[in-house]
Amino acid sequence: MENFVVSARKYRPDRFDTVVGQEHVVQTLKNAIKNRHLAHAFLFCGPRGVGKTTSARLLAKTINCTQLSADFEACNECDSCRAFNANASFNIYELDAASNNSVDDIRALVDQVRYAPQGAQYKIYIIDEVHMLSAQAFNAFLKTLEEPPPYAKFILATTEKHKILPTILSRCQVFDFHRIKIDDAVKQLKTICEKENIQAEEEALHVIGKKSDGAMRDALSIFDRIVSFSGNKISYADVIANLNILDYDYYFRATNMLLSGNLAGSLLLFDEILSNGFEAQHFLQGFSEHIRNLMVCKHPDTLRLLEVAPNVAAKFSQQAQSCNSSWLLNALNMLNQTDFNYKLSKNQRLHVELALMKLCNLQRAIQLSTQQPMVDEKKKINLSSPPAEVTKEIPAPVSSQPTIENPTPTASVRPEPIIVAQPVANGKTQLERLREQVTKKQEEEMQTQQTGDEIVEVKGENKSFTEDEFKAIWDQYLYKLEHGGKSRITAFLRESPLKFTSPVQVEIELKSQLESEMMEEERMDLIPFMRKTLQNSDLELIFTINKDRIVHLSKVSKGDQLKRMVDKNPALGDFVQGLGLEIDY
Repeated sequence: MENFVVSARKYRPDRFDTVVGQEHVVQTLKNAIKNRHLAHAFLFCGPRGVGKTTSARLLAKTINCTQLSADFEACNECDSCRAFNANASFNIYELDAASNNSVDDIRALVDQVRYAPQGAQYKIYIIDEVHMLSAQAFNAFLKTLEEPPPYAKFILATTEKHKILPTILSRCQVFDFHRIKIDDAVKQLKTICEKENIQAEEEALHVIGKKSDGAMRDALSIFDRIVSFSGNKISYADVIANLNILDYDYYFRATNMLLSGNLAGSLLLFDEILSNGFEAQHFLQGFSEHIRNLMVCKHPDTLRLLEVAPNVAAKFSQQAQSCNSSWLLNALNMLNQTDFNYKLSKNQRLHVELALMKLCNLQRAIQLSTQQPMVDEKKKINLSSPPAEVTKEIPAPVSSQPTIENPTPTASVRPEPIIVAQPVANGKTQLERLREQVTKKQEEEMQTQQTGDEIVEVKGENKSFTEDEFKAIWDQYLYKLEHGGKSRITAFLRESPLKFTSPVQVEIELKSQLESEMMEEERMDLIPFMRKTLQNSDLELIFTINKDRIVHLSKVSKGDQLKRMVDKNPALGDFVQGLGLEIDY
């Protein structure tokens, strides 16, 4: 019986130009060989199965080749190449740091470095999974790694670069390997199929490339497994059956049902998926990716992000035409929130079914949202009212999962706000028109309002007023302040003496810098109110600080202090008496 060799070993690259998906590394290494600018230490970093160890072996083989080709590839014919291919080279040492990670293993390696190569130019040491070395082993390796003999080259490989000591990183030329793209993996699988006389559907190879998650070695292992399952004909159905992958046809059917509002069909389809042995969260994640692919198809510039077979890409493009962007965005948001809360749900099936119910009514909710005007044109908008009153007519944008309480919304039940823009005849949305009206109103108000003390322009002639009239309006404003939640400002303004220095000038005495700072903002409302109510735009309010009014409580007896407090707040006296205490002045 002939021994079987897995594809990952059988088709392991033996030349730089056969390395898959790492052109940036290959080109740099070949230029270094061409210009004889080889570093004494290299560090290859990247995910598993992307070609780090393979590239290290190719580099070791190529720099010792005595008959390099015109494109600086190993000849595979000289004694050094033949010895390497037969795993019998005395000048190339491979060490697995996962099982040889002690300081004694590194010291033994350092001792070997002292001996010159035999029949070759360089002596190369390849240390795989170098991050597994202990701290003591790294320290024992530092000096040799920094100043090795001219004939010694070190090639380190690791999947976890962050575990390497900075002192090691600084002594190496670092190469970062990329994940293998799906297209590159599919191309390599096609090449192997041709050599092995295997007929494979392109959709099946795309699924294998996607399932490998960027690792070429994993893709080849999956490929061998599928070949063992289906023989020399690899079909898409065989691949999804063997890899336990949910057929994309389920997602296309689910999308069509949700768009048409077929709730019963979507729930039965979900039950079929569960009956076939798939996890509900697996369906959620796959459906989210399906909606994402539909979003990608909505714009020609993002079509390159769609990593599927050409015939599947055509299906995505066709279905994307029947989905508007608002539906896709809201659906993706709902699915993401459902997936996020899946583990927390006690009834996970119902959790997913509830999401499907909402998605079934999402199209209808968007239609109602676009048909209902955001602002009633027949009603007059009071632009002077607070912003909260105006924005009640405006649906807020969806920042998280939108919730539709009624599975079948009617005209009398308004669904939750949907992310949708309403175009109008002049090309602007109702929200934009409303914002323009508010801005215009504010500009008109600013034309009659100036900074500083000159706030409001009163139309007509200024009217004179008496001190009693001023105090009456003053008390009216303080009453407004107190009921507006500004009792602190009201308290010290009631105690502030008013001094009329002229018929239109009133001086208000404050007793601290803190009170003056609190009035900086309040005076912007106070002065316009007094001017407008008294109908005199020449009125001036001057705030001064009289520190002599400050009463130091330490110099006042406790009885006087209590009397002052009760005078300011009579309720305090009732409180003290309610406790059964006596007030002794």
